[in-house]
Amino acid sequence: MNKTFKIAFSLRNTYRVNTILYSLKQIPLIKRLLPQELYRDPDFKLLGEILSGIWEFIKAFLGKFLYFLLMVTLAAGLYETAPTGQIFLHIYVLLTLIGALLNTYIFNPTKDKYYALILLRMNAREYALVTYGYEMAKVLAGYTIFGMIFGKMCGLMLWQCLLLPFAAAGIKSSVVAYSLRDYERTGRAVSENEVGVKEWLVIAGFLAAAYGLPAIGWVLPAAVSAGILICGILLGLLSVRKIWTFGEFREVYQQLLIQYMSQIEQARNSVKKKSEKAIQIGDTSGSNRRGFEYLNELFIKRHRKILWRSAERIALVSLGIVCVCILGILFVPEVKSTINHLVMTNLPYFVFIMYWVNRGTGFTNVLFMNCDHSLLTYSFYKRPECILKLFRIRLREIMKVNLLPASVIGAGLAAMLYVSGGTSEPLNYVMLIVSILFMSMFFSVHYLTIYYLLQPYNAGTEIKSGTYRIVVLATYFVCCGFMQVRIPTFAFALGTIIFCAAYCIAACVLVYRFAPKTFRIRA
Repeated sequence: MNKTFKIAFSLRNTYRVNTILYSLKQIPLIKRLLPQELYRDPDFKLLGEILSGIWEFIKAFLGKFLYFLLMVTLAAGLYETAPTGQIFLHIYVLLTLIGALLNTYIFNPTKDKYYALILLRMNAREYALVTYGYEMAKVLAGYTIFGMIFGKMCGLMLWQCLLLPFAAAGIKSSVVAYSLRDYERTGRAVSENEVGVKEWLVIAGFLAAAYGLPAIGWVLPAAVSAGILICGILLGLLSVRKIWTFGEFREVYQQLLIQYMSQIEQARNSVKKKSEKAIQIGDTSGSNRRGFEYLNELFIKRHRKILWRSAERIALVSLGIVCVCILGILFVPEVKSTINHLVMTNLPYFVFIMYWVNRGTGFTNVLFMNCDHSLLTYSFYKRPECILKLFRIRLREIMKVNLLPASVIGAGLAAMLYVSGGTSEPLNYVMLIVSILFMSMFFSVHYLTIYYLLQPYNAGTEIKSGTYRIVVLATYFVCCGFMQVRIPTFAFALGTIIFCAAYCIAACVLVYRFAPKTFRIRA
């Protein structure tokens, strides 16, 4: 058992360390500093192991800390229908039942289990027991620490706090034992990630009982909650024998892991098939365009359903919202001053709205799957002059797509400003419209630029660039930050226009200089 644990933990740690090192190699400013023999370098291996250990610690404790803080303690403090300790136990008991259904640990198929049991043919029973025991140890450690801290804060007695971790482990173990008996009866192993309709209904019922019943003044008595926790511990003790003596772990894992790998492959293929189904084969024989212009025209015509249909729908929805707002202003004059003030001071909020409206990520995804995926195998396609020419053509097309809803939103804002009382400076109407259009242009340029500079896809159309994910995530948070900004319309619009114009120029320069090296299919 001890040897199996060391091998299992080493395998999981190696997989995680290599993933961390691979991610570091994808960061442009760092990868040049890293040696080619990165995966063999003991110092970098040590760094990866330190980061892996930090991540393991976070998984073991941070999640449980947030669970006790947010979902139990703070939630219990919102109600005044019963003592906080009683509500704490009420919520904890019901959430523990949900957790037992969703997180069994032993029926969770992962890649490291696939490598260990299918590829390396490790002893399935020993592997299952040591990895499950390790997960249960983390549950007991985390729940003991934070159960004691938050339980005492809410007024629980020491013996009640001590029930919390052992009851959680016991209830999880009883669910595992039941699942193993069910496998012996039916021969079917069910992944904990495959939650059926019945299970979701049960989970929804427990959630409603956990947070809804205290709101109407009904809470489980503390004695009843303690009794349920004690029963959970007893059931767990009875379940240990079943888990320990179960002899068909290899058959269970073969089912789960083969299904898991098959589902991963199906998910990859479904994305590709969905993209291919959206292609509309049309007649292009009458086209008088040549070269990249013809290639782009063919691409746009065949993907009109993806590119234009969503933009047209967003434009129609935006037009409907604007019409409703204008009618509201006309029929409820009291809101005129409020709407007028909001339009004149909340333009930064529309950075986030234009972020969601933009179709840039969908455009680049389809570009790679149905065009660049094949053409990047040709050397002429990666020449600087060809890259820049096609970049400009594609930028023009995605701008057309994104400008449709942007025009509706910009014109709608100007109309709402006029109907709600207008402004003493007529230039504000123009700045409203133009700034929205420039925001749309910025996101069009931004997503196409990072696609060319960080091309994230491999031959299997999977995203393999950690830097790309970081940039996309950073874009989201920056746009969220603009929701808190309050700047007069004219000043913000002017700044937006200047920034977007400068960004477009910089993007073209960066693409011309660096895309010949970065615009390639990832390994």
